[in-house]
Amino acid sequence: MNALAPHPATRAINHVLRAAPAALERVRRHAGRTVAFHVGPATFAFTAQTTGEVEPAVGGATHDVEVRVSPILAARLGAGDKSALDAVEMQGDAEVAADVAFLMRHLEWDIEEDLSRVLGDAAAHRVAQAARALRAWTGQAALRLGQGAAEYWTEESPMIASRVKVEAFAREVGELAAAIEALETRILKL
Repeated sequence: MNALAPHPATRAINHVLRAAPAALERVRRHAGRTVAFHVGPATFAFTAQTTGEVEPAVGGATHDVEVRVSPILAARLGAGDKSALDAVEMQGDAEVAADVAFLMRHLEWDIEEDLSRVLGDAAAHRVAQAARALRAWTGQAALRLGQGAAEYWTEESPMIASRVKVEAFAREVGELAAAIEALETRILKL
C-alpha cells in the first residue's frame, strides 16, 4: 500500500515545525528532497520545501531517505519510548537521514501551548499534566504486565526457563561433560 500523507498529517507536521525555527532551518537545507516513512504496510512520503515545511510527495518521486518503523515500534514511539528510536531503520542520503533522525529525537509538539490558546493556561496545564500521567501509567502497566507474565511463565507454569535455572543447567552439563571425558580417559587406560 503506497499512500500519500493525508492533508491533516502534513498540517500537523508543519505546525510542529513552525514552532521550532531551528527545525525549519534543518528542513529548509534539504528543499526538494523526499523522505518516505514506511509504517507497517503504509507509506507516507514528504518533500521538504524552501520554507522549511513539508508537503506530500508527488507520486513516483524518488525517495532520498527511507525510514522503516514496524507497527510494534510505532506503538512504542507513540507511548513516548525514546529508546525505540534506536531501532528505527533508515537508508539513503546520510546527511538527510541525520537531520531526520535529529528531528525525530528532538522535535516535540508543545501541546500545552496549543491548548492554552483554547482553554487558558491553567486548564491547559492540568490537561497536559493528566495526559502525561496517563502516558506514564500505561507504560508502567505494560511493564508490570510483562513482568507478571514472565514470572508466571518461569515460576507458576514453566514455559520459559529462568536465567538461574539455565545457568544451573549449563553448569551441570559442563560437569557431566568433564565426568564423561574423565571416564573416557580411564577406559582408554584400561
